[in-house]
Amino acid sequence: MHYLSTRGGIAPIGFTDAVMMGLASDGGLLVPAEIPHIDSPTLQAWSALSFQALALEVMTPFIGDEIPRHELQMLIERAYSSFTHSEVTPVIEAGNLKILELFHGPTAAFKDVALQFLGNLFEYLLARDGGQLNIIGATSGDTGSAAIDGVRGKSGIQIFILHPKGRVSPIQERQMTTVLDPNVHNIAVRGTFDDAQNIVKALFNDLPFKSAYQLGAINSINWARILAQTVYYFYAWGRITAGDLTQRISFAVPTGNFGDVFAGYLAKRMGLPIDRLIIATNRNDILTRFVNTGVYAVGDTVYQTLSPAMDIQIASNFERYLYFLHNGDAAQIRALLNDLQTTGQLTVDAAHHARVRTDFDARAATDVETLAQIQATEAASGYILCPHTAVGVHAAQSQSNCVCLATAHPAKFNDAVQNAIGREAPLPPSLQDLMDKESRCIELAATVEEVKAHLEKSLSPTTH
Repeated sequence: MHYLSTRGGIAPIGFTDAVMMGLASDGGLLVPAEIPHIDSPTLQAWSALSFQALALEVMTPFIGDEIPRHELQMLIERAYSSFTHSEVTPVIEAGNLKILELFHGPTAAFKDVALQFLGNLFEYLLARDGGQLNIIGATSGDTGSAAIDGVRGKSGIQIFILHPKGRVSPIQERQMTTVLDPNVHNIAVRGTFDDAQNIVKALFNDLPFKSAYQLGAINSINWARILAQTVYYFYAWGRITAGDLTQRISFAVPTGNFGDVFAGYLAKRMGLPIDRLIIATNRNDILTRFVNTGVYAVGDTVYQTLSPAMDIQIASNFERYLYFLHNGDAAQIRALLNDLQTTGQLTVDAAHHARVRTDFDARAATDVETLAQIQATEAASGYILCPHTAVGVHAAQSQSNCVCLATAHPAKFNDAVQNAIGREAPLPPSLQDLMDKESRCIELAATVEEVKAHLEKSLSPTTH
């Protein structure tokens, strides 16, 4: 399998080079040159596999022989050994809802599914091929803690995570800042998540700096994260249908950066019998507006909501979808992104918008609707939703045979839960005592120059 840039500016590269490159050197995102198609007998066989065995099968076509199968299997087993549920991502029923629980990893959020794998993959590749890696990433909440947990204490890796000061939940902040391993560096930037993400992209686009300081990506711009998240769509379908290919199910996906729902799109392109993929957004509804109108238009404000991990205007993985929507026409992608940069919006034509509407449904929820959904679900079934999951359940109300992705444990957002149902969700062991632990974090202005100066101070360049 070879990987290309959505902007067409690099020669084809292999999987391991794609993982280590993160963001393509032309500023684009890396995508597979082709999407493998899984035939019906294989899908039926996969439906009975454990999560770990299924992950091995789903990932192998995208990795090829670059990692020996038995070594990939060991990486997968190691990645998911820290999950507290035997199924890793179980499907449970809460009244008339089907919930895909993605929060049984060490930081109680869906990001663990990808980042426990990616952290172990980075360590494996560095040990095999030599070198070191300095990871820089931006987080709107859960990516940061999951990324830190995935690489803390690992040799040859330093990690720098930017989060928007005051715009993540208290537990999310403490999950990051109480990790005191010497290879972990937390930075609170005085701005929004989009500010932090733009800083990270600018640093990756500074190719001499990226090379000199061996920068690596752990945000969902890294293809390995998308690949790992694709697994649980196959797993949920298998658990619900037992391999009956006549059964098509839908998924409601709370999303801000488009990575989680793009993983579902990839699974559908691979042949998984998915009926509808429902994009669920909060008041920051750029993706919902795009699906409904064909216009992707940046607003003036990033609103602070009860679902902070989705408080995003520019969805990083949206570029990958545009690439496949336009059948790999990199010139067209460059033109659309130029429109976005110069005017603040891009528009797809009527024919492409019709295709968008066949790929996705979309619905947004206000904070009032989010709280109402948490209250209604708890009253009906006793099940407590996190506010992000509640946005997804709200979006799925009119859809039959739908699985709602539960992206975080509700105790990570107990202010919202308390507001909705009058009590807090019980803390899982991984979240207990966080507020009493020592923390470490520095605060910087939300500028490329200040963050770059901090990296230069903290690291020694490997080349000049």
